[in-house]
Amino acid sequence: MRKTALSHEILMTVDKPARYIGGEFNSVMKDLNEIDIRFCMCFPDVYEIGMSHLGIQILYAMFNSFKDTWCERVYSPWPDLDKIMRDKNIPLFSLESQDPVKDFDFLGITLQYEMCYTNILQILELAQIPVWAKDRSEDDPIVIGGGPCSYNPEPIAEFFDMFYIGEGEVAYRELLDLYKECKRNGYSREDFLYKATKIDGIYVPSLINVEYNEDFTIKEFTPVKEGVRTTVKKEVETDLNDSFYPVKPIIPFIKATQDRITLEIMRGCPRGCRFCQAGQLYRPIRTRDVEVLKEFARQMIENSGYEEINLSSLSSSDYPELKELILYLIDYCNEKKVNISLPSLRIDAFSLDVMSKVQDIKKSSLTFVETRFFRRME
Repeated sequence: MRKTALSHEILMTVDKPARYIGGEFNSVMKDLNEIDIRFCMCFPDVYEIGMSHLGIQILYAMFNSFKDTWCERVYSPWPDLDKIMRDKNIPLFSLESQDPVKDFDFLGITLQYEMCYTNILQILELAQIPVWAKDRSEDDPIVIGGGPCSYNPEPIAEFFDMFYIGEGEVAYRELLDLYKECKRNGYSREDFLYKATKIDGIYVPSLINVEYNEDFTIKEFTPVKEGVRTTVKKEVETDLNDSFYPVKPIIPFIKATQDRITLEIMRGCPRGCRFCQAGQLYRPIRTRDVEVLKEFARQMIENSGYEEINLSSLSSSDYPELKELILYLIDYCNEKKVNISLPSLRIDAFSLDVMSKVQDIKKSSLTFVETRFFRRME
């Protein structure tokens, strides 16, 4: 019988205990004797929100495709369990193995929005990992931040050992190989962090001194050690057709915020709106081939049992092969009784003919984005 970190008595007293037991369909279990690296992926928010995040699904599946790595998950406990864990001194644990997060090699925290920053401190405290990076020892995991907010890491830099800036499909394999090499040769934590600065996209705050102006804007970056770069270039996956994609999504035991298949059809946005953070961060625009998307859709529907598929991008109506993809999915999804969801559509670039066909399949969802043009007042 599978072990759980929480007793049955505790699970019966908290709201939605399924958030904490793991064992979901398509989650990955591995033998600790057959791996070299344990990576715990954290979304610092409640389970239902974290399970809806495509980025973690991609990295989780990609890491677990590596034979030497086992990637597990952890989310922020609800306040009722938070209090119990503090009172009973129960360390925060991963969902798959139910082992303490502090025993892992890496704790990767995605930084999706600034409102989750206090949850990051909650995660570190409950995991019994020193909050300040400078206080961590050789026995503590490497705490690495990624996601949109890692592009401006300084406000939370002192809590992280490193940041991965850019898209995770590109350089994580190189980082994990470096960690294995350092571990095999007996290098220290500091040695690994220094060597990691040679990898594009990696920023190690402890190796950069930041000087501020009187208005608290950054004046200058100065490396602590020779050879540390002060400019970090974001990592960009140039070919989405060859990049990893999770065709076996994890199916939660309880309803998640996005309770459906997410099929990323393209990354980036051609509109270039200056006020849009995502539109700026995920440049340049890259699309997936329509035949690749058809195959992904078939596999994900077969492997999940979801009743809806969501075509995800920042501006779905700008995908050049949208009509062909939709017409294919209409036939396939009609047979499987699966709804089609189209978010981020623009009225100025959408076919009413396609919309009418989509609506023929059960109850489909269309989301239109309001487009406004601003003119500078002279």
